[in-house]
Amino acid sequence: MSSLQYIKEKLSTEPVIKLFKELYGREEATIERQIERYIRLVSKYIDTFRDKEQDKDIHIFSTPGRTEVGGNHTDHNHGHVLAAGINLDSIAVACPSSDGIVTVYSEGYPEPFIVDLNELGVKEGEKETTQALIRGIAARLNELGYKIGGFNAYISSDVLPGSGLSSSASIEVLLATIFSHLYNEGKIDAQLLAMIGQYAENVYFGKPSGLMDQMACAVGGFVAIDFKEPGKPIVKKVDFDFAGQGYKLLVVNTGGNHADLTEDYASVPMEMKAVAKTLGAEVCRELSMEQVIANIPMLREKVNDRAILRAMHFLAEDNRVVEQVKALEQNDFQRFLDLVTNSGNSSWKWLQNCFTTHNPGEQGITLALAVTENFLASKGKGACRVHGGGFAGTIQVFMPLEYVDEYISLIEEIFGNKAVTPLSIRPYGTIRII
Repeated sequence: MSSLQYIKEKLSTEPVIKLFKELYGREEATIERQIERYIRLVSKYIDTFRDKEQDKDIHIFSTPGRTEVGGNHTDHNHGHVLAAGINLDSIAVACPSSDGIVTVYSEGYPEPFIVDLNELGVKEGEKETTQALIRGIAARLNELGYKIGGFNAYISSDVLPGSGLSSSASIEVLLATIFSHLYNEGKIDAQLLAMIGQYAENVYFGKPSGLMDQMACAVGGFVAIDFKEPGKPIVKKVDFDFAGQGYKLLVVNTGGNHADLTEDYASVPMEMKAVAKTLGAEVCRELSMEQVIANIPMLREKVNDRAILRAMHFLAEDNRVVEQVKALEQNDFQRFLDLVTNSGNSSWKWLQNCFTTHNPGEQGITLALAVTENFLASKGKGACRVHGGGFAGTIQVFMPLEYVDEYISLIEEIFGNKAVTPLSIRPYGTIRII
């Protein structure tokens, strides 16, 4: 039996169908689309690597994207976050190779990403590339005493870049998962896979990201994370039946130019930490709201007003995440929605990450929030907030099911076809399918 035929039969078995329903939703058409997606990727893998005879022991992996539910810009100051793995994912077909070289093809890219594992040092000319992520993940695994080796892979992702759903973190964790299963019997803990992905992004790729994205992608489900000790985050799955609440989770892509936002993103942790340092601390987690307010006259001389506001946002938002988790655990969904609304207001007024001051005329996020708030007010239900890093990109909406179609029609008139992405919460993090 050929590898492709074997995979086709395997994907049609009851255990895989059951798993796909948990990963992607129970609709028959959705499951059929996913099976076709996997078969297409296996076919591409076999066609691409046929001459290397690497289709005899195929492994298939899946890593979700993530949505930030609470804790807007809190992780980098050692705070709490609430996130969730989603049904959109990155998948890979992979097999080990004996040449010590990682060769990765990605759907939509004509050329492969190739990394020689005999060279694990940082390469400055490789910054902000997929090669940098592969090399960084391998280097960190090697540094931690895990086995590494070459592999050939074909990957595909429906976690679209710029969607605010962490396409890069999904790919990072996916790559780390491949190393884990091909060379370490799949025994590397999900939380460690997340930290390895973050290391590669920070040190090799050159982006100063926090750990929330990778952790949510690795662990899956609703995930509460306490970053008081960033090297040892406390991760807790939150047992909550979101699908049973009569609501849909929507993400609205407002477009906008992400090219020059690095300075905006970097300014948030920098300004928060400037306030903390002025008050004798390292991060805002070590402060209290009362302490900040009592020292505002002095802080205005040492830092700027926006930095003070951002520190106040952190302190309020950090506590809000704790309350959101309590609300979900107590099945108090309305209280949870109220806290989502409060989070959005704080991000807009205090954190100020709904548009970039370098281009104040472009305010897609603010406009989307205004239209959505007006819509929700007319219905008397629901909540919305800026989603993820902000400045451009996406908002998050908790919409009653009966109004979803009406809302999508309204918002896509403004932001274009397919601007709204309905999501479901995926109970599993990064996994090997076959």
